[in-house]
Amino acid sequence: MLPYHSAEQVHAALPWYLLVSALRDAFAAGATVPRRHTHALSERDSLLLMPAWSDEALGVKVVTVMPDSHSARTVQALYLLLDRHTGEPRAVLDGEALTVRRTAATSVLAARYLARQGASDLLVIGTGTLAPYMVRAYCAMRPAIAHVRIWGRSASRAAALATTLAGEGLPVQSCGDEPDALANAVAASQIVCAATTSRTPLVQGAWLSPGTHVDLVGGFTPTMREADDDVVRMSRIVVDSYDGALTEAGDLVDPLARGVIERGQVVAELRELVAGTHVGRTDGAQITLFKSVGLALEDLAAATLVCGA
Repeated sequence: MLPYHSAEQVHAALPWYLLVSALRDAFAAGATVPRRHTHALSERDSLLLMPAWSDEALGVKVVTVMPDSHSARTVQALYLLLDRHTGEPRAVLDGEALTVRRTAATSVLAARYLARQGASDLLVIGTGTLAPYMVRAYCAMRPAIAHVRIWGRSASRAAALATTLAGEGLPVQSCGDEPDALANAVAASQIVCAATTSRTPLVQGAWLSPGTHVDLVGGFTPTMREADDDVVRMSRIVVDSYDGALTEAGDLVDPLARGVIERGQVVAELRELVAGTHVGRTDGAQITLFKSVGLALEDLAAATLVCGA
């Protein structure tokens, strides 16, 4: 029987320091990553197929995104890892665990180059499946973080998530439900991470303080926006990959199409930061932005680490 790695096994096999290191090596080495196949099942439901391969491994992730389903999970996924030379299936992995783990680790890797070294205040916007892993990854890999805020459209869900994470010993609190809670939290944070499926901007440039790093990980289609035009206009922008982010990410596709920003403002993809051919942050007061839509190279690197190949 084909080995199956459950969510619990995937998480256990991917401690943050090992995963971030593996991702850095994977971005440096490269892989063949065709453009993600996205199929609209309805106005809001999607099927995504994400293949990638290297000299040693081949894998594909199958993802469904169904925000209005009766399931407790909006996003569900499975990952199939195969032998690169024979095509023989080697393992099936829980794709959701793989996704949240590698997404958070990729953001932390990007923040090495884009966030200020001593950044101590983190804001996570969103209360879905990914949000707690963003908190855990940042806190594990950036020991300077001393204060974490969580904001969600549902203040009660944000409070519940903050309580859970505080119970793990993390310095987390919710933002509350005051009308200006999000604006105040953005202004007070040096790292602002949005992990939502919002179609309307949540982060406004007018709220950002000098030196803030903005990490946008939720939007993955041209109709999704987590930040307004002012955020992208004032930022030094890096993406996980040019091919994906410049065709799929509404936070960039939309302002580029309307001339709000020019293509040259997207200064690098993560591979170039890792290789040292481009630099990330260039001064302490700069606003930086990392936009990821998810890259199959990250799944392949994480799945290979889980399976010990």
